[in-house]
Amino acid sequence: MRDFERRLLDSVDLQILDILQSEVQISNAKIARRVNLSPPATHTRIKRLESEGFIDRQVAILNQEKLGFDLLCYVFMSTNIHQEKELEALESSLTTMTEILECHCLTGEYDYLLKVVIRDRQELDSFIRKLNRLGISRIQTNLSLREVKYSTVLPISEDAQ
Repeated sequence: MRDFERRLLDSVDLQILDILQSEVQISNAKIARRVNLSPPATHTRIKRLESEGFIDRQVAILNQEKLGFDLLCYVFMSTNIHQEKELEALESSLTTMTEILECHCLTGEYDYLLKVVIRDRQELDSFIRKLNRLGISRIQTNLSLREVKYSTVLPISEDAQ
């Protein structure tokens, strides 16, 4: 967090954010009790945190395996594209592919890292072919064998103390 943004948050704001990121369905009254504020004051803080962009969105995290997505892949890609408009077109195409959960522009050996969810090997083959049509010069695909740790919780609880 940049110093300017950190000054906008006090310890109660950080406590509220820490609670919400792990217990999104908790009631406002319970949050208020845990941070020692009234429910209206807590509600006002949460709305401010949302409007200022500290709370990006609230979502349900689904179980991919129960929904038939058996393969989680990490795809490293390199491209020979260097023109800004062509890069924007590539990134625009990547953002429309529903198989891609995350796309990161990298430094180092590869230009992009994709986190991709696929149902089976046939879908993976189809997805790789789709990528190749975008002018990708190099692709390396790694399959996740098992998840050792998964979290969406940012380590702000130390800041809330």
